[in-house]
Formats: sequence, C-alpha cells, structure tokens
Amino acid sequence: MKLPYRLLFSAICTFLLLGCNEKEKSKNNQKDSSTASIAQSTGKIDTTVVKDIPEGVNVPTGMVWVPGGVFTKGAVASDQMAMSHERPAHKVAVDGFFIDVTEVTNGQFKKFVEETGYVTVAEREIDWEEMKKQLPEGTPKPHDSIMQPGSLTFKKAKSTVPNLYDFSQWWKWTIGANWRHPNGPDSNIEGKDDFPVVQVAYEDALAYCEWANRRLPTEAEWELAARGDNFESVYFWGNSGEGLNKKANTWEGEFPVTNTSEDGFEGRAPVKSYPSNSLGLFDMAGNVWEWTSDWYNSNYYNELSTQNTIVKNPQGATSPYNARDPYAREKVMKGGSFLCNASYCASYRVSARMATSLDSSLEHLGFRTVATTEMLNAK
Repeated sequence: MKLPYRLLFSAICTFLLLGCNEKEKSKNNQKDSSTASIAQSTGKIDTTVVKDIPEGVNVPTGMVWVPGGVFTKGAVASDQMAMSHERPAHKVAVDGFFIDVTEVTNGQFKKFVEETGYVTVAEREIDWEEMKKQLPEGTPKPHDSIMQPGSLTFKKAKSTVPNLYDFSQWWKWTIGANWRHPNGPDSNIEGKDDFPVVQVAYEDALAYCEWANRRLPTEAEWELAARGDNFESVYFWGNSGEGLNKKANTWEGEFPVTNTSEDGFEGRAPVKSYPSNSLGLFDMAGNVWEWTSDWYNSNYYNELSTQNTIVKNPQGATSPYNARDPYAREKVMKGGSFLCNASYCASYRVSARMATSLDSSLEHLGFRTVATTEMLNAK
C-alpha cells in the first residue's frame, strides 16, 4: 500500500519515498524481475516436505509448529472479493516451521529495545544531505520545523470518499509518531504491553528478528500458517463472512468515515482478543498487517502459474516491481488490519496481500516471526 508521492512530498519530502538512485536499476529489471526465482524452481522438484517436528526439537516459547504441506497459494475459486494480484492461484510445497502465536507485542519489542538500545526508523533524526539523494534534483529543503522524525497515522474522513484508491484521504504524516507513540506524540503504549507493536519499518522488524534468533515468514509460509486446516476456504475459519465482528478486528461501517466498533475496538486490539485458527494462531485476520520477507512483484503470480511445476519453499520474486509504480521497492504484507472493510479491500481473507515500501512505518502494520529447526540448532 504505497502512498501517493504528492502526499509524502507535500508532508515532508519524506524518506518514505523510493530513492532516485534506484530508479534506473529498477527500470532495467522490470521485465525479468521475478523470472529468476522461478527459473531456479523449474524442472523435476522434490515436493516431499517436513511435516512433523524433528525428534529432539522443543517448541520455542510463544510459538507453534506449522506442519509442512503442499497447497494452493492464492485466491480460491469461490472468492468473489479476490483482487487480481491474488491470482492465478498456484501450487507450492512448504516445509514445516515454527511461528509466533501472536503478532510481536509492545512488551516484547520494548524488551528488545531495552537490551539493545535500538532506535527505529521513525525515531531517527532526518539527514537532509541523505534525503535529497532520494528526491528529484533541485528539490528545495523543507523548513526545519517539519524536518522532524515521524510516521504515518490514520485520520477519518469527514464525508463519503468517492475514490478509495487515493490513500492520502485517510493517511497523514505525523511528527512524533513512532512505536512508543503510535497515533502521534500525544498517544502512548502505557498499559498496552499486550497490543501488537506498530510503526515498525522493515529494517526494524529485521533488527528484532536478529536479536530474537528469528526471521520474517515468507508469504507462502504465512499463508500456510493462516490456513491451518482450511486449505480451500476464503477465510481461515471457512467461507462465510457472517459474524465477522466476532472473528476479527476490522472496520465496521462506512470506510473511512464511521467505524461502529461492533467488534469491540475502533483501533488496534490486544492480541488474542479473537478466536484463533485451527493451529492456535491469533490475529491471522485483521488487527494489524504483518510484514513478510517476499518482494512485492505484480508479475510474480502470473509467471509462477505458467510453470509446469510445484515450487518448493518459494522465497518470492528476486526483485520488486509494482505495475502501478514501476520504481517502487516494496515487500508483501499479509493479514489485513482494523482498517479493512468489504467496501475497500476485505483483506482479512487468507489470500489477501498488499505492498508497502521498506521504510514505511504505519499505525496498522506490525509483524510476527518464524523459526526453523536449523535456526534453533544453530543457536
């Protein structure tokens, strides 16, 4: 969900934008940006997967085992709300792995920061000399009063929004917004250790993973985990969207004008506020979006579908490409958030996916981590 250039530039000429020095590189790679990863997977592939926890390996605290499997990744045929980039569906084989029961919480992230002194992207001072390298030549320096650390926060619209593709109508640059102050400088996370941490850029999530001896899930791993036992359903609980307010934290009412909070929350909810899926994983639908390690590439699903093979442990496209913004460098995020509504994206569906730039931090984007037996044995 890359925000329009005009919003970010007018707000602060922010570093959330793609660096100009990457433009030519991206342009040159557009045609073949995902083909390389597919080529490595063509031919005869061993689709035998690790299903059970290897003998002698203990389940890490706060995680569950996701049995390996061969499944159809992407939108199921019955999903009438699926977006084009969720199709065509394609077969993948994924080895078993451990995944966090919940999204990483404020309390967990706080411990990481206390032990390491880590400073997130949204908290760092803005270096104009570095920033201007990422902007069109000749861009004037903004006034010092707005050259301050911050991030993007949600704002309700005052009236019906006719164009739901213009994200600038409900996002704003807020100085002082960061993981400690997710809605702006006047907000805080006191007493909210069990809420999912947000306002973390991709770099921040990777830093946490390194500290915790974990990594981010691939998109295929995330989808396998979210599906649990429901391999052919639209949602992790089945095919019916009835009673959604009892199953996930989403937007009820007219987006982005009125949220009736029928699910009990207008914004983020504490983890485990809603039923888990069949594997015991919470918030695999709604609450906050979650980073994955896959590059977002508009061509990737189409190219995979043309290969007469099942891809094993797919890592996603080797390079990013967004047909709507050819110079973007974005990662796939999964799961939807408290801002998702049927009139807009219905991204609480398992196959739903969105793109967001590496240095974007948002008040509805967090992450959860994965561990493999190899990682645990190497510790």
